[in-house]
Amino acid sequence: MKFDKSSGQVSRLLLVLAIVVLVAVIITFLILKMAEKPPSPNTPTTHTIPLPVYEQKLGNIRFVYMSAIDKGNLLKASDITKKVSSTQKDYPTGEKFIQVTIGAQNIGKENIEKNAWDIENIVDSEGREFVPTEGSAIKPWLPDPDLCGALLKPNFDPIPCTKIYEVAKSSSGFKIRIETGIDNKPSNLSSHKIDSFLLDLIVK
Repeated sequence: MKFDKSSGQVSRLLLVLAIVVLVAVIITFLILKMAEKPPSPNTPTTHTIPLPVYEQKLGNIRFVYMSAIDKGNLLKASDITKKVSSTQKDYPTGEKFIQVTIGAQNIGKENIEKNAWDIENIVDSEGREFVPTEGSAIKPWLPDPDLCGALLKPNFDPIPCTKIYEVAKSSSGFKIRIETGIDNKPSNLSSHKIDSFLLDLIVK
């Protein structure tokens, strides 16, 4: 009987110890949980809208937006800048004309040679590209002399380059591609080794 009594006491002691250990584990777990930092609330992802760019430096040439004018569907004879014929008439389109002027300035210390820079196609918000309208029919509405690609002397005021584009009536959100030969070299521009950028336009 004495042996059974001792055995029972040992069993009860082990049971009590097991309960104590279990309670200690639970308390430790709860303390650790309480000490954890709460998860940070999910912050909504915001999409930043890029700001428009109206001037850009390519090498030592600073290009700057000057104007973009919606001429509607008619280039008027009354707006002609140079007479090529005494019977010059209005020049119509089924879409619309935009006249763009971009300035180019030499911010370096040496001359930048002629034909080292230019303005090219305009691009609308859908990625459609429109080439400059060229030929004798359009020349009366362009400046004389044509200064696009002119020699750029250091620190002179920006030289304006003006071109006219025939674009779709539904097009909007225009940008214009400016370009120069790498290192501002005309030989690089003519061989299509170029630096270029899409400059934003404000069409009025």
